[in-house]
Amino acid sequence: MTASDRANQLVQIAADAAAEKLAENIIAYDVSEQLIITDAFLLCSAANDRQVRAIVDEIEKRLREDADVKPNRREGEREGRWVLLDYADIIVHIQHEEDRVYYALERLWKDCPEMDLPAGINAHASQRVRAGEGQ
Repeated sequence: MTASDRANQLVQIAADAAAEKLAENIIAYDVSEQLIITDAFLLCSAANDRQVRAIVDEIEKRLREDADVKPNRREGEREGRWVLLDYADIIVHIQHEEDRVYYALERLWKDCPEMDLPAGINAHASQRVRAGEGQ
């Protein structure tokens, strides 16, 4: 069993929205064979609490506008360090960089297949690195 077409569509929209707000290290896993509660996880990180909130807002806005969905559940919004958005078909984790390193969700889901994301979704990160090298 693989992630549904609907889950793939939502992952693509959410990943694009996260990239628009300069989320880092955006990655998606097809967890449909491991979990019955969802088909996919989308993980991304941000440099600070304010950026975490901006990414959350953009993902919610784009999924509402482009796919007519709202999260069934939202957790961690008050702290702004790790926000979980549960859309049933997908679960989105937006984490502060430090929390992402500490909790290492990628390590937990490394046996699940990575999902394809839109080309260039993490391009801004490499551009930032190249810009820093030129200084």
